[in-house]
Amino acid sequence: MHLLNTLYVTTPESRLRLDNDTLRVELDEETRLRVPLHHLQAVVCFGHVGVSLPLMHKLAEESIALVLLDMNGRFKARLEGAVSGNALLRQAQHAVALDSEKCLAMARAVVAGKIRNQRHVLLRGTRDTKSTDDEKVLSRAALNLAASLRALPAATTLDAVRGLEGEAARNYFDAFNRLVRPDLRDRFAMDGRTRRPPRDRVNTLLSFLYSMWMNDCRSACESAGLDPQIGFLHAVRPGRAALALDLMEEFRPFADRLALTLINRLQLNASDFSVREGGAVLLEVDGRKTVVKAFQERKQEAVAHALLVESVPIGVLAMIQARLLARAIRGDVAGYVPFAMK
Repeated sequence: MHLLNTLYVTTPESRLRLDNDTLRVELDEETRLRVPLHHLQAVVCFGHVGVSLPLMHKLAEESIALVLLDMNGRFKARLEGAVSGNALLRQAQHAVALDSEKCLAMARAVVAGKIRNQRHVLLRGTRDTKSTDDEKVLSRAALNLAASLRALPAATTLDAVRGLEGEAARNYFDAFNRLVRPDLRDRFAMDGRTRRPPRDRVNTLLSFLYSMWMNDCRSACESAGLDPQIGFLHAVRPGRAALALDLMEEFRPFADRLALTLINRLQLNASDFSVREGGAVLLEVDGRKTVVKAFQERKQEAVAHALLVESVPIGVLAMIQARLLARAIRGDVAGYVPFAMK
């Protein structure tokens, strides 16, 4: 599936090969797709997909990212060429990460952006629901998130900020089932947030969407010249793209809303998922194709950006916010302002 300069390969046992300056997708020894490399910025493979070594070398040479995810969208690996980030910007980023006050301010901004957007999802649900009980639950959860937002400025440590983020997330997901159509709740119900592996259809869908947003956020950080490994809210660990995770927080509610749309409009059914031994729930091939297509279509929708005073496609928001984050790190502006859903 080739959309918006990213090739998503969702069919198991596909083989990707280099054919001159073209990427060729094969299945059962038949060519299913050809894409000129100059059209691509990234190739994202789900599950058991083979990639030839000559193609890997060519992708790295052309600075086209190769991202490997498991069947459920969980990140496994990323291949990229030589890093060409802005050394002075990265030096400033590392300095901010080591400055406890500046790091704390960044973490507060990241969490504030996430909670505001989560609250927006809940408030939209209160307007759309026809159930008085659902409206009460969603309104109460939105009030709890507002309380978490008010408490953020008084949080004087990273642990306190993370604690408020965790409390807000619990309140949010405790009410999340009320956003699903009542007649679908027996098939699409979540018992809190579970991962590695997800234990129900909603968690599986959310994890899949978060993985795609994560890939976009990491690419946005690199495009802005930032070091995706050095974050502020998320602790630095080997192999963890902490800054990309920070940037993604404000976009998780975008994934949540898309998941609800896919469920409530019957674009996904219970049969698009399977339960494996041990209780892990997987999204099947056709379901993955549906989600990827919907994700890319949603990215083409325009939204108003308060700081730019104009509408922009959702698909470029991560790039815009990464550049705003870079300006805040350099000290060009007073602080980072996350994107607010409207």
